[in-house]
Amino acid sequence: MKVTVTRSGGFAGIARRWQVFLEKEPDEESWLMLLRKLPWDDPPRSEPQPDRYLYRINCEPYDTITPEPREAVIPEQDLTGPWRELVDRVCKGDREEHQLPTES
Repeated sequence: MKVTVTRSGGFAGIARRWQVFLEKEPDEESWLMLLRKLPWDDPPRSEPQPDRYLYRINCEPYDTITPEPREAVIPEQDLTGPWRELVDRVCKGDREEHQLPTES
């Protein structure tokens, strides 16, 4: 199962992406526990603020944990609790961040 975090916005407007494949992680079960407790159906819904990041979190389907693809878009100011933990773990778990082309 792949979990992807894409960060866009900010002052420079440079988008970056990180991803992990849970099957390759030594602590796969702790990842699955974290994914289970995320409020996918009720993510924070405040408006993005100027010059702050916007995080798009995507999770591929996986058995009963996420039987359908999941996506949440969370403004930086709302990235707290388990959402923050997931983003931090994905960023740390990916050995390299990927700069995405800028949109014109």
